[in-house]
Amino acid sequence: MRVARNQLLNSALNCDVWDIIVIGGGATGLGVAVDAASRGYNTLLLEAVDFGKGTSSRSTKLIHGGVRYLRQGNVKLVYKALKERGYLMANAPHLVTPLRFVIPCTKWWHQLWYGLGLRLYDLLAGSLSIGPSRILTREQTLDFLPGIKPGGVKGGVEYWDAQFDDTRLLVSLLLTCINNGGTALNYMRVTELIKTNGIVSGVKVRDELANSQHEFRAKVVVNATGVFTDAIRSMDDRASRTIIRPAQGAHLVLDSSFVSENTALLIPGTDDGRVIFAVPWHSRVLLGTTDVSVDEVSEEPRPMNDEIDYLLQYGARYLSRPPSRKDVLSVFAGLRPLVKAVVTPNRDTKTLSRDHTLKVSSSKLVTITGGKWTTYRHMAQDAVNRAARTVRLVRLECKTKTLKLVDNEIPEENSAEGTVLIPSLPYTETHIRQAVNSEMAVTLEDVLARRTRCLFLDARASLQIAPRVAAILRDELGWDFERMENEIHSFQQVAASYIADQTD
Repeated sequence: MRVARNQLLNSALNCDVWDIIVIGGGATGLGVAVDAASRGYNTLLLEAVDFGKGTSSRSTKLIHGGVRYLRQGNVKLVYKALKERGYLMANAPHLVTPLRFVIPCTKWWHQLWYGLGLRLYDLLAGSLSIGPSRILTREQTLDFLPGIKPGGVKGGVEYWDAQFDDTRLLVSLLLTCINNGGTALNYMRVTELIKTNGIVSGVKVRDELANSQHEFRAKVVVNATGVFTDAIRSMDDRASRTIIRPAQGAHLVLDSSFVSENTALLIPGTDDGRVIFAVPWHSRVLLGTTDVSVDEVSEEPRPMNDEIDYLLQYGARYLSRPPSRKDVLSVFAGLRPLVKAVVTPNRDTKTLSRDHTLKVSSSKLVTITGGKWTTYRHMAQDAVNRAARTVRLVRLECKTKTLKLVDNEIPEENSAEGTVLIPSLPYTETHIRQAVNSEMAVTLEDVLARRTRCLFLDARASLQIAPRVAAILRDELGWDFERMENEIHSFQQVAASYIADQTD
């Protein structure tokens, strides 16, 4: 499937009025666009940078009900998320797969406590359960988690959830949107909301690639910009109160030998009451995450030294081989768009709800925010329902519970064009050319960070192959030498913050 941004843009400029314009190209925005387009609404999505540049590419790579939310008593959120997990596994089996989790226990009654809680987890999943939880012996626990410290382990508890590749799922949503008649454009920054008689009726946009200005009209506009939600709300009404309390979460990427190649470790109780995961992913292990309140949002958040040290500290507590900064292949941070509630004086964000919030302003701007990756489809359904009612669009039923998402993954036997670009990463020239020709990648960073996962899997290796990949993009996109050198330089600046011993 060949997708050309210029063709999509030219087509979009010929549309007088869209049914729905969606601002934001992360999980929520693309989810809304897929829902709206698949119903039959004429849909345009506009993303200021690249699809998934923000929070949606920086997750723990889990599609899950949320064991810790069950512990907090938020049964409704867990029930909803487990149902959505089941729908997504059925609709995107090429990207969402089962994963075993094991909780090691150092006291016998921990097995009983966690076992009872996870039995409720199984019951809430109902017919969409992946597999039953069970109590493990000490020997079984150590077999599943060969990298953990054996001392003090009395046994464990096993349960099942699902994992995925977040930006590969975004690509799948992008192509599904287009397949269903929608239009989605990256590097199109909304600079102003257009109003007619006090009602939002469109947007003014700057094309960041061509440095040109455009206007698009719509019957309704949906704000799905995550941590940037308040910026769009302020365009609508400068007096609107902020509703987002951003929280940063960091992850370390280690070699899989530190924990396990096929089983995730859950550390259920940290000193500050969080849950930490060590999740196998693309022959690596993700160790995370932190939860730190931040005052400012950024398109490229940087992990803090305290966050790196915090995760290394817990790695050292539980793993036989304590990881150090030199063992970290990549470190990344993402910002969660948590919706404000009553925040304690120490600004504790881990207690804020991960459920979503839907608002409609007096000028009929629809805002959908909060939530998490697992529930993006349900969020989108709610947002499109509300948007349609707000401006009285013809009622069309949601189709996404059973809508199969486009599979654009390259089969392993067909993936090699020559050899891999570097032995430590599983990508070839075929992947690079596909990213440009059928997945709307237009920069070196788009390719190395989000169409492939090079930057997230091994920052130093991605820097090594950057010149070679840039040369391929020069060939595909017609760059001159100066543009190619600028792309390499820009990527080097971004990649520096993914190297643990270069963060500050």
